[in-house]
Amino acid sequence: MTSDCKSHRDFIAPHVRDLPRSGIRDFFDIVATRADIISLGIGEPDFTTPWHIRERAIEAIEQGATRYTANLGLSELRKAVSRYLARSYPGLTYDWQHETLITVGVSEALDLAIRALLSPGDEVLYHEPCFVAYAPLIRLAHGVPVPVETRAADGFRLTRAALEARLTPRTRALLINFPCNPTGAALTAADASELADFVREHDLVMITDEVYSELTYDMPRVSVATQPGMRERTVFLNGFSKAWAMTGFRLGFACAPAELIEAMMKVHQFGMMCAPVVSQKAAIEALDNGWDDIREMRESYQARRNYLCSAFAAIGLECFVPQGAFYAFPSISGMGLNSHDFAMRFLDEERVACVPGTAFGACGEGYVRCAYATDMEQIKEAMGRLERFVKRLRGAAGKAPK
Repeated sequence: MTSDCKSHRDFIAPHVRDLPRSGIRDFFDIVATRADIISLGIGEPDFTTPWHIRERAIEAIEQGATRYTANLGLSELRKAVSRYLARSYPGLTYDWQHETLITVGVSEALDLAIRALLSPGDEVLYHEPCFVAYAPLIRLAHGVPVPVETRAADGFRLTRAALEARLTPRTRALLINFPCNPTGAALTAADASELADFVREHDLVMITDEVYSELTYDMPRVSVATQPGMRERTVFLNGFSKAWAMTGFRLGFACAPAELIEAMMKVHQFGMMCAPVVSQKAAIEALDNGWDDIREMRESYQARRNYLCSAFAAIGLECFVPQGAFYAFPSISGMGLNSHDFAMRFLDEERVACVPGTAFGACGEGYVRCAYATDMEQIKEAMGRLERFVKRLRGAAGKAPK
């Protein structure tokens, strides 16, 4: 007997069926099958969550904190977020009762913001190279992702001229991530002012993903949300995964005008209900008493960054010096390989994992991302292997027939 049932693929909604898999996860599915790999790949701190934060989570379980919280999150945590922002960004204040939402990681916060703001066909400008989730989340909300290329020669800055060239009557929002994954670029005060002017003059909404804001080096931390007239049209996103090494706690937050938070909360309550209560209890401790932890981890990352950039220079690979986050984005142009093949051969021949630049957008071709969220000895060993690998590639290029 034959069935006239459609194939399983035909049952899947086209906008989901045609969505590409994450370039990072595809690559690390391969890495997971290999032994003795030095990973400069996944953007996860190598530090264990500080003990006093873990202890607060343990206490919460012992005290029976195992129930739902309010959809917006624990009031104590929303108050702590408000205190944290007022301390970290002078002049940037939010009403904890109506302008703050606790989410399941910054990824959920970003999804909520996009779904709450977009109607089908609305366009969102964002910079590339960028975090792999931006374009897919926009497509899942039936929006249109509009990438704006940034270049190493310009310090991976997002300029107003580049934005104006991609603006259309359907443009609804600008999404930015500074400090940036994967380039390490950060905003200057002049950059923030220029972007704010663009958003105000074209009556757009700004979504700013600042999950790496605490990991800023050599320059003051800057947020577009603090620019004149921007608080009223900005969705500010942050979280606990990177600065406090709390990736597994899956916790983030969003701050915005009350009407925007209410819209995001509607989506949140029907999808997630609330963020995990134990994670929320731990996050209160992180915000109130985790400043020394952040400083110690940031200093360690900065030392690793300095070593890594010096090593790239010694090997002869050009690399923009990261101003934030914990990624370097060296150029591998001239090696005779595209980004994917370079990363695969480096993995196969030297057992070091990095991410092809094209995972972060088409303009990432010619680059690879190396995360320095691993210990210094591993980084030194990886750079020794990279030097050996690059010498072989250059030697092979020199022997190629002309």
